Amino acid sequence: MLSRLQTAALRGAVGMRAASTAAPAKVADHKGRVGHVSQVIGAVVDVHFADGVPPVLTALDVTESLGRDEALTLEIVQHLDANTGRCIAMQTTDLLKLKSKVVSSGGNISVPVGRETLGRIFNVLGDAIDQRGPVGEKMRMPIHAEAPKLADQAAEDAVLTTGIKVIDLILPYCKGGKIGLFGGAGVGKTVIIMELINNVAKGHGGFSVFAGVGERTREGTDLYLEMM
Repeated sequence: MLSRLQTAALRGAVGMRAASTAAPAKVADHKGRVGHVSQVIGAVVDVHFADGVPPVLTALDVTESLGRDEALTLEIVQHLDANTGRCIAMQTTDLLKLKSKVVSSGGNISVPVGRETLGRIFNVLGDAIDQRGPVGEKMRMPIHAEAPKLADQAAEDAVLTTGIKVIDLILPYCKGGKIGLFGGAGVGKTVIIMELINNVAKGHGGFSVFAGVGERTREGTDLYLEMM
């Protein structure tokens, strides 16, 4: 799990996040297209496709055995040329070799959705990591999607009571609105979020989705252990 949190942080470190603004790839004629690894630099992998590189954000599967149980998934984040895509590995690239066979999945990485996911913890690939077996979902959705338009957002002129007195008194939250918490490491941002999750469930009967993107190894581990 920790390596996957680290690879999420690498997206910004290698300066490729701008590429993720492209339209999400749909299952298309590039499904099953075969490429081969041309370069490996840590979690950054270049893949060459003789028939043209699939769209940005397409998930690729390394089909060769790497001596471990889990498969290796790559995500295209940049087109270097018409036939080469630069990818981020979602797992460790240990034992990955040049010329390793890579196959296009035809779409984005997807995760489980629906009531089956309530109370579950899974990684960016949708694999359960809470030691409770498979999620058993009936539907999956891609992790990349267009943000809802402002007109479609249901903001209300009402206060969301968080149960945290200092927030409700000094900086109340509006229902349906957005809020950002900014601060240095170890000041309690994640603690506040977890308290909000607890209070929203108990006080309002609502649902919360927590996504840890770019979490530090220590913070990611602490959060994982607390939520377990």
